Amino acid sequence: MADKIFIGRRKNAVARVILRTGSGKVTINKREFEKYFPLKDNRDDVLLPFTLTETLGKYDVLANVRGGGFSGQAEAIRLGISRALITVNEDFRPQLKTEGLLRRDPRMVERKKYGQPKARKRFQFSKR
Repeated sequence: MADKIFIGRRKNAVARVILRTGSGKVTINKREFEKYFPLKDNRDDVLLPFTLTETLGKYDVLANVRGGGFSGQAEAIRLGISRALITVNEDFRPQLKTEGLLRRDPRMVERKKYGQPKARKRFQFSKR
């Protein structure tokens, strides 16, 4: 399998993922998986496509991710892995699609408006 880069995005995070056949080693930004994501929720999020398709431990993942926070980066990597698994085996598509792993989550942070302290919060109203 030739190395092809798959893009995953979430919030402001952009992940470039390379999937190779191997022993299941996950490397993110040239660091170990457990050291990059100390929270178990984020690690489980990244490995979700493998657990659904029962391919955990069959592929090595090389990911470069930048922007956003840890949860956004984890979900961006998850989308990249899901897209890569479909090119490996098209039969994985129904499983991943029902879980919503092939859809790019469009939710972004709403911008702050002038005359307000935050996006929707208003300054306290004073009648007198």
